[in-house]
Amino acid sequence: MKLVISKTPLRISLFGGGTDLKSYYKNNKGAVMSFSINKFLYVILKKNEKVVDFKYRVNWSKTEFANKIEDIEHPIVRETFKHFKINFPIEVSTFSDIPANTGLGSSSSFCVGLIHCLSQLLKLNYSIKKIASLAAKIEIDILKRNIGKQDHYAAALGDFNIIEFYKSENVKIKKQNLKKKLIESLNDSFLLFFLNKKRDASTILNSQKKLNSKNIKSLNKIGKLVYDAERILKNKKKLPSKIAQMGDLLSTNWYWKKKNNKQVSYKEIDNLYKLGMKSGAYGGKLLGAGGGGYFLFLSSKKNQKKIKLKLNKYSTVKVEIYQKGTEIIYENK
Repeated sequence: MKLVISKTPLRISLFGGGTDLKSYYKNNKGAVMSFSINKFLYVILKKNEKVVDFKYRVNWSKTEFANKIEDIEHPIVRETFKHFKINFPIEVSTFSDIPANTGLGSSSSFCVGLIHCLSQLLKLNYSIKKIASLAAKIEIDILKRNIGKQDHYAAALGDFNIIEFYKSENVKIKKQNLKKKLIESLNDSFLLFFLNKKRDASTILNSQKKLNSKNIKSLNKIGKLVYDAERILKNKKKLPSKIAQMGDLLSTNWYWKKKNNKQVSYKEIDNLYKLGMKSGAYGGKLLGAGGGGYFLFLSSKKNQKKIKLKLNKYSTVKVEIYQKGTEIIYENK
């Protein structure tokens, strides 16, 4: 029996979401600013002995058994096994620190973690960028999910980055190399609320397959914010001023995100945002495609207690910037 376990971070996307969709970057350079967080998705891959009842066992929200790859219901597992031509008894299990379909890139982290495990199991030694590229290909090109490809790179690479997308399908990573005090200040400013509602990102983003002039205008504005944020992070202003400016940009991103796609928000989210801002937040936005999941505020530490009190019907999650990407944390020899 051979066992491999991967640990892959989830991510928070600050600016530029939507410009990583092929419908946008095939004509315009896309760019996002995102970072991996200290919440993880684990994939356990076990190569079984030859004598088994079923060749493939997949443990997710249910347990399924199959003897043919095409009979596997889990779409990412099925297409990844097809790609690697897995023709031996194998079992896949997964668990996560955060529920799926909540805007933190869990499906992409799963795809990245599964490919990483298979690369290790089959002794293929894929590079981190190759893992990210293949994960994006499986979800977007093969499964035809209406999602961007920032999540695959954020999960694979980890840390705090600007990721640029070109019509050639080339992806460029600009690591931000933030100083320790700035990382600590950002970590102290994050306030993440769970909206108690899941959603399917692919469904929300379905309207973005074909972009009109209004979509292009909104996404151009959203993409520009990435470089505005980069300048703020690099300027020599004091840290509280930097965090406040980043919060203001976050709200600007949220404004254009709603302009771009009316499905991303609803009355409850709009009320949450207004209450958070009235209670002293610097700024905020919904994470992921929209329609539910997590809402992120940036706030001074002194105002966070007040904001939590006003929004006490929602649970909060403490997150921090995580500086590693996907990694193999166990392999028996």
